[in-house]
Amino acid sequence: MIAFLAQLVRLAAPYRVRLGLGVLFGFLSGFTEPLLVILVPLVGRVVFPGADTVTVIDLQKVPGFARTFLAPLANWLNQPGIAHTNIAKALVISLIPLMALVRGVVMYLNVYLMQWVAVRTITDLRTRVFAHLQNLSLAFFHSTPTGDLMSRINSDTAALNKTISGTIPVMIKDPVTVAVMAAVLLAYNLKLTLITLAFFPICAIPVLVYTRKVRKASAGIQNSFAELSQLMHEAFTGNRIVKAYSLEGVVEDRFRALARKFIGYYMRIVRSQEIPGPLIEFFGALGVGGLFFFYAIQTGASPEQFIQFVVAIIVSYRPIKNLVRLYSDLESAKAASGRVFDLLDLRPTVREPAAPVPLKAANADVHFEGVTFSYDSKPVLRNIRLTVKAGQVVALVGSSGAGKTTLTNLLLRFYDPQEGVIRIGDTDIRQVTFRDLRGQMAVVTQETILFNDTVRNNIAMGRRGATDAEIEAAARHAYAHDFIMAKPNGYNTIIGEKGVTLSGGQRQRLAIARALLKNAPILLLDEATSSLDTESERAVQAALEGLMQGRTTICIAHRLSTIQRADMIVVLDRGCIVEQGRHAELIQREGIYRRLYELQFQS
Repeated sequence: MIAFLAQLVRLAAPYRVRLGLGVLFGFLSGFTEPLLVILVPLVGRVVFPGADTVTVIDLQKVPGFARTFLAPLANWLNQPGIAHTNIAKALVISLIPLMALVRGVVMYLNVYLMQWVAVRTITDLRTRVFAHLQNLSLAFFHSTPTGDLMSRINSDTAALNKTISGTIPVMIKDPVTVAVMAAVLLAYNLKLTLITLAFFPICAIPVLVYTRKVRKASAGIQNSFAELSQLMHEAFTGNRIVKAYSLEGVVEDRFRALARKFIGYYMRIVRSQEIPGPLIEFFGALGVGGLFFFYAIQTGASPEQFIQFVVAIIVSYRPIKNLVRLYSDLESAKAASGRVFDLLDLRPTVREPAAPVPLKAANADVHFEGVTFSYDSKPVLRNIRLTVKAGQVVALVGSSGAGKTTLTNLLLRFYDPQEGVIRIGDTDIRQVTFRDLRGQMAVVTQETILFNDTVRNNIAMGRRGATDAEIEAAARHAYAHDFIMAKPNGYNTIIGEKGVTLSGGQRQRLAIARALLKNAPILLLDEATSSLDTESERAVQAALEGLMQGRTTICIAHRLSTIQRADMIVVLDRGCIVEQGRHAELIQREGIYRRLYELQFQS
């Protein structure tokens, strides 16, 4: 637990000044309630003097921490004829609202500063986790549900926010209050205090028992919340399929089952946190009963001292109850933080080179030299040897799972091959930074990725800082300008999540415009027209032909009609290159390519 708290303090280190002030005001607020307990009987002795009142404030019965504070007042009030004057009464009575004001100010500053530190620390942590995830390898995102990642960034970090803003102040303020109140009790009456302290070990029993349950339930509640987030993400992003197959009831039943699971874990935590409170109240009541019994039999305390003593115990109840819940709150936060920090401990499987070299991809050949690659020990590519000449259009064909997309993923260094080397010119791509490598490639895929932003900004992602004229020129070359201008706001039209307001062909042409704007020497096309209707395909194909001019192009295609004019067609089967040549040559060989061609055009 100490290591966990130290980790939180390190996270808040950039805001150490405000954190320190928040701790200081929390420490000061811990003194305010005991001081009120001391002042109330003092006011009673001044306002309602007894016949035997000689010394108003007996400094010997005041805890050491308060003596310096009360000494000047005590010396003045203890003078004969001073204590019961109207001036003295007004002064002493004013101490209570004054102390309440001081208490309110220091508590406000404590809460405000700790909340200030908490929200900025957690925002920094969320940003750090998000940035770290962006730098992880593609394999991580293929194996980790999106909803789980969203839950860790949002829900789990929120638990840490609660710890910094709420739990840590309790750790600072309430122990001070309890310790000072214990000093007050000892100053009032040693015997009564010892009797009271005898009940404290009994109060600790329910805390120890239920804290174990909190530890288990906290991990479960975070996991179940992640499952809920994943289900919501799938249901919202796949809403068309849900509606098309009338799966609303199925999705609702799954959500309800996960919600019940979440409720089960949540109520375990509630029980574990709330049951110790009444038990402590019960044991506390036993302690107060024991005090009355002891006082009735034998004690040197006056009735006034005894009442003050009981009031001090009642005032001590709230901070003691907070401290009882403290450990369970920390256990919940620790379980949540473990899921967050586990992400930060992950390292990318594909790493930047320690000593990168510059890459010049323009007019450079692309070489695959004995490339072998496997996903989780499952072979995907076997000893691939292929050279793509600068400016050539090379098409990759083959059945699904043959390794076509994997080949382009390796060129982009989303993965590294287990064997072999990929070179652009004479440069091994593992010696090049990701930014340099991918900055010289443009990608157009079947699943067009667009963002919920304007048309202009989606195209501009191809090259940040591009002018409006350059963006419009790219759109014209991609045959996208006319349909863009037909929109109510033209280039400032918001296209919705994933470009939902556009047709498939329009989305593809925006992606091509983005690639045109990037003006990269190497172009990767991954089935860019396979999901389009005939009319859209013609428009997109015309845009692609303009995009491919003067560029080294690797094209993955299922529609063989789109690649007949390729400079070279490479046929993959079960991870191996089985044929390569131009269209006419491969048709004459009567191999796999001809069979695929005839399957598409036999009608």
